[in-house]
Amino acid sequence: MKKIALTSLLAVFAAAGAHAANAIDGNPLYMPRAGHFYSETALSSHSEHGEDWALGEEFGYGINDKLAINVKTGVSEHDSFDGYSWDDMSFNVTARVFEDRGWVADIYGGYGVAPVWGDHRPFLAEEDTFYTWTAGIRAGYMTPEWTVAGLFDFNYIGDESFNWGDEGGHMLRAGVMGQYVIDSNWNLVADAIYTGWTDDGPKNRGSWEGSFGVNYNFDATKYIGAWVSAGLDHSTGDWEWVDGVGYGVKFGIEF
Repeated sequence: MKKIALTSLLAVFAAAGAHAANAIDGNPLYMPRAGHFYSETALSSHSEHGEDWALGEEFGYGINDKLAINVKTGVSEHDSFDGYSWDDMSFNVTARVFEDRGWVADIYGGYGVAPVWGDHRPFLAEEDTFYTWTAGIRAGYMTPEWTVAGLFDFNYIGDESFNWGDEGGHMLRAGVMGQYVIDSNWNLVADAIYTGWTDDGPKNRGSWEGSFGVNYNFDATKYIGAWVSAGLDHSTGDWEWVDGVGYGVKFGIEF
């Protein structure tokens, strides 16, 4: 009986260790290992605009086990390449400030530019380029089988990099994220993110977007995933479903 119990216990630890070896697998609280780079590339579209595709890239580096930096950018095409644009670029820092018995908390900050360039728009055109400063926190609880986390960040958006006056917009995001591990290869992820404004300028007072995805790990450091998303919008004074659904695939690797 003791042998059976011990064998079962070892099997549980082996299964947990197999998942823990996945350095990158779509976990919402992912941090790269010290001295390692990572890349996550996503291709996405929307059922209401099937001829429009967006390609996003996040490339980062783990300075140590508690500090990471990354660059995010995205490009898109419209109407089967009748139009195209370089949509955004941002530089970000994430620091793990707490980690104990599965509980973790990170603070992050970033600086972004959007849009960068387009077929009918010069590079960083003064009339329609906006600059965003971001500060936020994400925190949650992780086990080998599941993760639950939340995030909250504040964003200042202006038409100049260092324009801190009243002309800019103040945007906040808050949400919940989760992952359920089926085995060392497969896992499920989901999130629900609210985006809103704290000033009177934007007509869209708020929106929710939720997504559900499936990820598959080829090995400890490479995975591919697919997801669908849907949204609620409050621009007309009432909450309304956004027409259609978003969908996409992504590939992640740490090296």
